[in-house]
This record gives sequence, C-alpha cells and structure tokens, in this order.
Amino acid sequence: MKNGLNRIFFLLALATGVAYADPIPTEALTQGGLTMRDRQLRDIGLVMRGGRGGFFDIGYTYTPSSEQLQLKSKYGVHNGYAFRHHYGIFGSWVLDSVSHFGFLTWFDRAGWDSQDFFFFPHFGDFAHISSAFTWGFSYTNTKYDVTAALGLQHQNLELASSKVFPHESDSLLFYWAHARYKNVSFQGSFYRGTFQTLRLSLDLESRELYGGVGSGYKTYLPNLNATIYRRKKNDDDDNFLRLNWEQNLYEQRVYADVTFDFPDDGFRSAALKFYPDPSRMIGVEASCYRRHEFAGAQDLLWGGAIDLLFLRLGYNSSFDYENMFHAKGTLVAEIKFNIGATDGKFFGRGAAKPTPMETTKSRFDLKKLMKSRAEQDSETPTIDAQGHKVIHAKGIRYEKVGAPETTSNEGGN
Repeated sequence: MKNGLNRIFFLLALATGVAYADPIPTEALTQGGLTMRDRQLRDIGLVMRGGRGGFFDIGYTYTPSSEQLQLKSKYGVHNGYAFRHHYGIFGSWVLDSVSHFGFLTWFDRAGWDSQDFFFFPHFGDFAHISSAFTWGFSYTNTKYDVTAALGLQHQNLELASSKVFPHESDSLLFYWAHARYKNVSFQGSFYRGTFQTLRLSLDLESRELYGGVGSGYKTYLPNLNATIYRRKKNDDDDNFLRLNWEQNLYEQRVYADVTFDFPDDGFRSAALKFYPDPSRMIGVEASCYRRHEFAGAQDLLWGGAIDLLFLRLGYNSSFDYENMFHAKGTLVAEIKFNIGATDGKFFGRGAAKPTPMETTKSRFDLKKLMKSRAEQDSETPTIDAQGHKVIHAKGIRYEKVGAPETTSNEGGN
C-alpha cells in the first residue's frame, strides 16, 4: 500500500512540474512544539464558537521521496522524511434544555526521520520527533450564549539527535483555558504560573450556523484576534503581538486573511480563500508569506493550496511553510477529513453556514388515513338493481317518525 501511495504522489509531483524543496533547517524543528500547541488551541477556539454538537478531524501529511524535504545541519544536507500526523475530536452531551457538557482531545506528532514510516518512527540519525496532546472539558449555556472550557497540554520530545539539535526538555505540561460570551472570546495557555499565549478574539461576522443572519451587512463584519506570545530571544523574555484579520469579501465564499506581528517584523502573511459553498467543505487559496530571510520582494513566498474533502494539495502555501518546518519548493499532500455537526447540520472548520442537504420527512397517521378512506368510500357511487348510479351521503340524517305534515300558506287568511 505504501509503495502505491509513493507512486501516486510522485506522479502528482511530476504532473505539476514541481522541483524538490529547499532543505529544512534544524531550528524549524526545535520550534515545532509551540507551533503545534498554538494551532491546536486555535482549532479549539473555532470549535468552541458553537460549544455544542461535535467535531472530528484527522490528517496524515505524506512526503514520498527522501530528497523532497531534506534536513540541513552543520554536517551538511541529509536525505529523509518530514511528516505530520494529527487528529482532533470534540463531542458534547445535553444536560438539560440549555446546558451542554463537552469533552475534547487533540493530538499532533510531527518531525523528521531518516527513514519512511506509516505509524512507528525508525528514530534514525539526525531525527527529531515530538508530539503535543491537548485535552479538556467544556460547558455551554445556550440561553446566555456562553461557553467555558479548560484542560491540559502535554508536549513530549520523543527523540532529538544529540549530533545537531540543542538540549530540550523531554516533557512539558501546560494549562489552558477558554471563555466565550456571544462574539467575544478569551483564551490562554500557561506554564508554571507564567503565560505562554494570551488570545482575544472578536468574531463579529454574523454566521447563520450559530443563529446569525445569512446575508446583509452583518455578514461583512471582520473577525479579529490578537495573540500575545511569550518567547525567548537572546536569553531574555521577549513578548510580541500577532494580529490576524479575516474578512468576508463576497457572500461568505471569498475571504481575505492577513496577519501582522508587532512591535517588530510587521507583515507576516496574507491569503485569499475561495469556498464554493459557505460550509467550507472544499476550498482553494492563494497565499503570500514573509520569511525574514531576504530583502525586498525576494523575501515573499508565493503559493497556494487546493483543499478537497479527503485530500489537500499545497505548494509554497503559508500554512505549509509554518506548520511543515518551512517546507517550500515542493508539493505537500495531506490525506485528511474533517467535519463538524450541530443540530443535525454539518459543516467544515470555521464555516458560516451548514452544508445544504435535501431532507424529506414523512409521518404515518393511521387515524387520519382511516378517516380519509371512509370519506372517499362514502362518495364512491354504486350500481343498484336497475343499473342506476347511487351516491351515498357522507352523513346520517335522523327524522322524527309520525311527525304531522304542515302546509305552508304564506298568503293565508
């Protein structure tokens, strides 16, 4: 099966005329833990926009060639395989007419290994493999449109070759919390009482999926979030702010997404996204990412992606650059599936409307059917002995027996 997948993706790479990527740096692997944890909390924030129903997400990013995403270290360039496996599950239960209790779990394993594998790494030379596991509980009150959630994040370093990677803690435990009231939410993660990320989100865009309007000016209000990150820079704590602006441009099918970093660095990335349907089950995007490696226009990485129901294909996309260790110059394919559900409505991650579905409801009412049949029978004509049609009356008329006859005499004396 693995050889068959190798051939399929190799043919896709040839068909698109894609060259092999530039080698990925070791620094991108050591910074992968923060990227995984932050991405998981962002996904959880999108799911908690409703706070009820369910969500399922699974994905396997696959690179078929050992020369496709090589590793660059102080010893040179090494052939190997970059990978990312992930899943996310959220489910809720109804406590009463307005209360919902939920449980969620997210998992990512990502890194680089010298040999190919499906589920179990080989832990070869120069390998770096880490994982992040997030879980927690949530409560939603639909009457007041409020949600609260909290839980733990476990970051684990499974292997880091001592030859090229600096020493890292093999296990870290983080706390996280999320609170939402209507269109405003606040989220934070903490390590030993010190914050790691603090995020404020304003989801101003009206979404029919969550009881908003389906058209009009309210659907063109922006979605904003500001995140403060705590990082180490030159052995000192250095916090920075990342601002993200998502804007509906046309009927909740075309969106612009722009990100800036403050106080330094400035513009980070921009993407133009098109969804044939607002349910976001399928999408196409073009993106631009600033790498901070070159001067001027050479520093901008242009690319895009096609997101189908079970397959995502990306080339130089901003998402792949940030989440696949600065992968660029090659086709990145992901076998995946994600879907959310609430009140019998299905949708993709971050959707404004549910997937359009044709439903037919039928109800069998025996009493009504028998009454209707009796009325039809009472009106059905029958043939008497002389061959004449006789129509039966619908009802029964009662008359008094022996009642005296009366004679009308309007002009009487």
